[in-house]
Amino acid sequence: MEDSPRPRIRILPNGPYLVGGSVPLSEKRITPDGNAYLLLEGRPLPQAETYALCRCGRTKNPPFCDGSHLSNGFDGTETASRRTYEDRADIEYGPELDLLDDDRCAFARFCHREPGDVWELVDESDDPQKKREAIIGSIECPSGRLVAVEKDGRRIEPEYAPAIEVAQDPENECSASLFVKGGIPLESSDGTTYEVRNRIALCRCGRSKNKPFCDMTHVTTGFDDGHSG
Repeated sequence: MEDSPRPRIRILPNGPYLVGGSVPLSEKRITPDGNAYLLLEGRPLPQAETYALCRCGRTKNPPFCDGSHLSNGFDGTETASRRTYEDRADIEYGPELDLLDDDRCAFARFCHREPGDVWELVDESDDPQKKREAIIGSIECPSGRLVAVEKDGRRIEPEYAPAIEVAQDPENECSASLFVKGGIPLESSDGTTYEVRNRIALCRCGRSKNKPFCDMTHVTTGFDDGHSG
């Protein structure tokens, strides 16, 4: 028996994300919970071994590609740095916890916790409860921007199975990015592979200045795939 294809995402030139390897696909809704946020289940989506996800933001069948990129002049040129997370990230030192931050924000807001945001909580991490909240806020960051680091150098990462979540943001009346989890390799349109990371957020509005990654332009442009409400 042949092994099943491994999960992989391939970016087609000026076209969609081609996903292979039977990666589970779901819709999630960013939902306020006091001063924090939850990621709740959205509408069910069809599953397939291989599928193409829209990258231009104009499909009539979201989140799937319907070929609209062929007629709307979509420029999907990838502009993101190929430097590693290690090279891009700054580090903030706290009393009992440190924080790596590469500033790739998808405006998911899971870094906001009931006692404060992650940066404030790291500064006050000598309080065990605030340290715990800082860790939760960092590991729930879907873009992978934030990584909590113990004082012994251990980076704290959740264990995710490969999955893609199509995010909706009703609070901001817009549709958000694609949350990719579980270390799925991302192949550029030029055939090279980006650094494999446990968490990334991919642009699906078509307007990010940091393609293929989300730069929260979907919020400022009010991108809506018709399912954000």
